[in-house]
Amino acid sequence: MLIIEVKNLTKKYEYYKKAPGLLASVKSLFHREKLYTKAVDNISFSVEEGELVGFLGPNGAGKTTTLKMLSGILYPTSGEARVLGYTPWERKKQYQKQFAIVMGQKNQLWWDLPAMDSFILNKEIYEVPDAQFKQTVDELAELLEIKDILDVQVRKLSLGQRMKCELIAALLHQPKVLFLDEPTIGLDVVSQQKMREFIKTYNEQKKTTILLTSHYMEDVEALCKRIIIIDHGQILYDGALADLMEKYVDHKVLTVTFTKAVERGDLEKYGEIKESAPFRALLHIPKTEVKKSAAAILTKLPVDDILIDEVPVEEVIRKIFTAHR
Repeated sequence: MLIIEVKNLTKKYEYYKKAPGLLASVKSLFHREKLYTKAVDNISFSVEEGELVGFLGPNGAGKTTTLKMLSGILYPTSGEARVLGYTPWERKKQYQKQFAIVMGQKNQLWWDLPAMDSFILNKEIYEVPDAQFKQTVDELAELLEIKDILDVQVRKLSLGQRMKCELIAALLHQPKVLFLDEPTIGLDVVSQQKMREFIKTYNEQKKTTILLTSHYMEDVEALCKRIIIIDHGQILYDGALADLMEKYVDHKVLTVTFTKAVERGDLEKYGEIKESAPFRALLHIPKTEVKKSAAAILTKLPVDDILIDEVPVEEVIRKIFTAHR
């Protein structure tokens, strides 16, 4: 069942060009050159019920603009979108009760009040029954391990604790669709891992449809089987993460450490050398040659340890962006 349907969605902004200086400012009072930029340029995609899709792209690619249109915050210039059967920018009450958006750089909690007070306010806004409210808060606070901080002022919480509270506030009304815009931004490694685990568990248990943007490739690898890559407002790739790696990666990364110093010349026949030091080397080797090359290295060189890794996802995505610019 399709939950999100986007067809030829476009968002265009107009702005004015002005040269620096006082004279240019005076001239601009009488004549200004109007320019246009497309934040989102004629994109189309759909998302099935229960899918967790990564929505990736560099800064300014159009990710957040798309999420804002799908949540009804922005009106599009042209195109169509349906989420749960509703047109988001019509802002119907029935739709607003069935989705939530969490933005890593925006707060919805009252800064000087405990998180629980904001939860109670959201409960009234979304008309959540008392029993459901208590059960949801208890369940989510347990999953996120923050039961002991719900009565602490938000401004006294760490960033990781605040983000967990932001998630609870967004999920109180048990939305069917969740838009997550950089939910792990600024968090430490431990908090990022716990946030990923929660999002994955929640998606599996509740079958909530999730559209996730993130600059952290660890988020994408841990959570998303499917990704949509957008740049300059246009979709460059929409498909399985595994298929992307298969399509754009033709080699593996071999990291070797040695018990004795090894010359660079002794390694050249095994693959493309990316890093070389007397006791360590990093090579790119074609996928079809990995086993043979690794066996030869182990046999003929003084190997202490050898690791065979896949190419990092961020490197693949960087390669795609570079090819389309």
